[in-house]
Amino acid sequence: MTGHIDPTKEVFARFRDNDRAGPIHMLNLVRLRDRAVYPDGRIATGAEAYAAYGRDSGPVFMRLGGKVVWQGSFELMLIGPSDEHWDHCFIAEYPSVAAFVEMIRDPVYREAVKHRQAAVEDSRLIRLKPLAAGKTFGEIP
Repeated sequence: MTGHIDPTKEVFARFRDNDRAGPIHMLNLVRLRDRAVYPDGRIATGAEAYAAYGRDSGPVFMRLGGKVVWQGSFELMLIGPSDEHWDHCFIAEYPSVAAFVEMIRDPVYREAVKHRQAAVEDSRLIRLKPLAAGKTFGEIP
């Protein structure tokens, strides 16, 4: 099975075209490979390659106003595939869709993303609109 690593052009176009005002939250669920798979054959663990991605892409992310607003350590899949696990779980906030698109197009980021592609076995990247927290389940302010 091939994991989900990069968005398709069609989905990215829909993402970009939905350029509403205000910040976006991106829920990231990331499962790493044991061994990174680099096209040039270099040797690294998935964790080492993902750390390189964070180190190299971080300055672009922060310059464009990005910040990590939540992160947690995966413990157990209560509802969902019991064999599914995630090595990194976090929510990144971007000030706008345009800021996210600018990050993706930045030449420094484009070089850094090669580490992510080598490191990641599977992932989910879910765009969310931040809302005020409700008091109970199903309450949408």
